[in-house]
Amino acid sequence: MLRFLAYLMISLFGLSAAYAQDAVPAPVAPAADPAENTLHLDLSTGGRVTILMFPDVAPAHVERIKTLARQGFYNGVVFHRVIEGFMAQTGDPTGTGTGGSPLPDLKAEFNDRAHLRGTVSMARAQGDDSANSQFFICFLPRFGLDKKYTVFGRVISGMQFVDAIQRGEPPATPDRIVQASIAADKLPPPDFAALAKPAAPAGPQISVSDLNRPLN
Repeated sequence: MLRFLAYLMISLFGLSAAYAQDAVPAPVAPAADPAENTLHLDLSTGGRVTILMFPDVAPAHVERIKTLARQGFYNGVVFHRVIEGFMAQTGDPTGTGTGGSPLPDLKAEFNDRAHLRGTVSMARAQGDDSANSQFFICFLPRFGLDKKYTVFGRVISGMQFVDAIQRGEPPATPDRIVQASIAADKLPPPDFAALAKPAAPAGPQISVSDLNRPLN
């Protein structure tokens, strides 16, 4: 009996050792390069805005933004709708708010990310699955938009250059995206000092006498 127990223990030990040798740890997937999901917007307001994108909650939208940025689609596109206390919208090459890219519209990827100051979210038409190329950056929180528009990123630096975008629907002299790029591509920013903004058209000259004239 003792001999049998000893043989059984040796056998079990051998099986355990063999299993330990055969067990190979699962390979660990390499971590994604954060720069691959970081968007730079060089604005005519004089600086670079850096946006961290969220492929974990909006993979198709992030991929669309990366594709269009690398195509140069956003370069020169204006902010056509900018509302004080709300947001700045861009991404329409026609500057009218009705245009988009030649690519098909995207399926909605509504998620739990809130519309906070600096949130970057996809604009769309009435249908949920109508986002294409236009997006907006929030000046202030707008929680009423949560889970109705696809949040795909957040400004992590350069928000002061977003704050400086001229307001209007459309603005009289709209600001624009000079260059959009993905951080992994390491494109340098433009010479912002050379980007002189065109002067606003002069309005009618009003004298002090005109201002003090009685109302009819």
